[in-house]
Amino acid sequence: MKKQSIADILQLKGEKQELTAYGWVRTSRDSKAFGFVEMNDGSVMSNLQVFVDKEVSAFKDIMPKLTTGTSLRVRGVLVESPGGKQNVELKASEIEILGSAPAEDYPLQKKRHSLEFLREIAHLRPRTNTFGAVTRVRNALSFAVHRFFQEQGFLYINTPIITGSDCEGAGEMFQVTTLPLDNVPKSDGKVDYSQDFFGKQTSLTVSGQLNGEIFACALGNIYTFGPTFRAEHSNTSRHLAEFWMIEPEMAFCDINGNMDTAEAFLKYIINYTLKHCAEDMDFFNKWVDKGRVDMLEKIVNSTFTRTSYTEAISILEKAPRDFEYPVKWGIDLQSEHEKYLTEEVFNGPVILSDYPRDIKAFYMKQNDDHKTVRAMDVLVPRIGEIIGGSERENDLHKLKARIKELGLREEDYWWYLELRKYGSVPHSGFGLGFERMVQFVTGMQNIRDVIPFPRAYQSADF
Repeated sequence: MKKQSIADILQLKGEKQELTAYGWVRTSRDSKAFGFVEMNDGSVMSNLQVFVDKEVSAFKDIMPKLTTGTSLRVRGVLVESPGGKQNVELKASEIEILGSAPAEDYPLQKKRHSLEFLREIAHLRPRTNTFGAVTRVRNALSFAVHRFFQEQGFLYINTPIITGSDCEGAGEMFQVTTLPLDNVPKSDGKVDYSQDFFGKQTSLTVSGQLNGEIFACALGNIYTFGPTFRAEHSNTSRHLAEFWMIEPEMAFCDINGNMDTAEAFLKYIINYTLKHCAEDMDFFNKWVDKGRVDMLEKIVNSTFTRTSYTEAISILEKAPRDFEYPVKWGIDLQSEHEKYLTEEVFNGPVILSDYPRDIKAFYMKQNDDHKTVRAMDVLVPRIGEIIGGSERENDLHKLKARIKELGLREEDYWWYLELRKYGSVPHSGFGLGFERMVQFVTGMQNIRDVIPFPRAYQSADF
C-alpha cells in the first residue's frame, strides 16, 4: 500500500476506505470507552483525528502511551467525522508506536511557546504549528522563484561559494584558509597566503553577482539562488551571518527593464504562495500579523510607484514628523524612512532609483550628472527595502577609474574588466535576500525564525 501524507488523506471523500497513516501525536483526549488522538506529519497545518475504540482489546491500555510527540503508524478505516471540526477521521484498527516521547521531559508539551525558547531547541521547533507553517511557506516561495525565472527563459547558474573578490567592497567576509592558525606563515610581517590552499586570500562569498555577470554576458538572462555569508558583528533581529540570495542578471537590459522584472517577480512569488499555502497564510494572518494577507493581495494587484532617490529625500525633508536619523541628500535611507514612504506617503510598494554614487557599489552604472548611479531599490510596507539592484557599468574606462577611486585592487577584478573589453553590453540585475522575503510574506519579526538553522554573531548551534 502506498504511503499517503496526511495532507492527501484529509482531501479524501466518499466511501469508507482502509489506509495507513504515519505521524506524531499533537494532542490526545481520553475517556472511559474511547479516545481521540490528533496526529500530524508536517505535510499540512491540519491534524488527522484518530478514533480509538477502547473496547478493542489491543487498545485497552494504549491511550496513556500516546503522549505528545510520540510517533505512530496507524492503520484503520477513514470515515466521515461526526464532529464539526474535521470532515473525516481515522477509525483505528491497529496502532504501532514507532518512537515514544516521555511526557515528563518532552519540551513541547504546551500548545504555545515563546519564539525565544524555541530557538534554543531548533531541532524540535519544526514540530510546532508556527515553524511548520514557516517551512511550508519557505518551500512554496523557493519553488515559485525557480518557476518564475524558468517560465521567463532564465538559466539557473551555480556561482562559487569560495571567492577571491569582495563584491560589495565592505570587507565583512569570512576567510577560508587551511593555514595553521597557531603558527600562521608570514612574509615581511604579513600573512603569506602563497602557502595557503588556493595560493591567495579567499573568503566565503557575499554575493554571486559578479560571477553571474559572466554567464549573462554570454547566455543572456540567468539567475542564482544560493547561500551567501557576511561577517557582520550585529546581533539583531535583522541580521544573519549565513543567508540565501536570489540574483538574476540580464543582458541587453537597462535600469527600466530591471525594475519591470523585479516588480513582476515579487508579484508572482507572492501570488503563488497565497494560492498554494492558503491554510498556512490564514494562520499567520490570525496569530502573527492581522491584515498580512490583505496587504499581500493588495501588492499583487497594485502598480509599484516609481520615483527618484532625490524626490524621496525631498518628501522626507518635508515630512511632518521627526526621524531618529536626520534626512539630507547623500544619506543611505534607514528603515524608518523607507516605511514612511511606503506606508504613509505612497501607501504601497515604491521603487527608488538614481542613488548617490558615493553610497553605492563600484559596479553600478554612473549617470551623466557624475553624482548618481543607476541603482534601484524596491521598498515594501512593514519591512522597507526588499530588493536592491542596478544597471551595471559597462564602460571599461569608467569602471577602471571607479575601482581605483575606491582603493580596490584592479588585479582582483581583471576578469570582470575583460567582460567590458570584449563585447560589452548593457546589463542589469538585482538581489533579493530570501529570508527577508519569507519574513515579509509571513509577518515573522525575527529573521532567525524564518531559516531552518540560523547562523548569527556568536551563534552557530545545531
